[in-house]
Amino acid sequence: MKHTKAGLTRRAKVAVAVAGVALAGGGTIWFQVHSAAVAKDEKEAAALQLQMKQLELEEMRIRNAQASSDQKAATASAEKVQAAVDKCVKDSFALPGNGYGTLSRSAVVADCKQQYETVDGSVMTAAGNVQAADGGGGGGINSPALLSLVAGGGLAIAVFARKGKKADA
Repeated sequence: MKHTKAGLTRRAKVAVAVAGVALAGGGTIWFQVHSAAVAKDEKEAAALQLQMKQLELEEMRIRNAQASSDQKAATASAEKVQAAVDKCVKDSFALPGNGYGTLSRSAVVADCKQQYETVDGSVMTAAGNVQAADGGGGGGINSPALLSLVAGGGLAIAVFARKGKKADA
């Protein structure tokens, strides 16, 4: 009777070694592929975030330009109305027998203001609103708009990331 050694045969040892090398090599390749996919996703997310920041900046530029042009228009209109009121007051006091009689200067000014503000009252209201809003710290994006931009951007990133994972699979 022949005594057999305990353990694996030479053929089994070679099979285990080959399986170990294949497993280690496969794991290394999988890790590299996975790392590349994660890096690609991170790069795409960073690019998308950069685009969102650029769009937000462009939107703020547009809003600030619009607010500036609105303020200039309101100021110009207010100056025109004020010039017309000043001319009305000057002309009213310059004419003899102007029909005002013994009215005070403040009554004449109030009458002229009423006359010209009813013609262009919407512009005067707009000018007052622009000046009041500007005194509060300038224009810009209000917090609900900013919150909606951030939420929309996060949703877009999530959708693109999910589509990217489905495409890779």
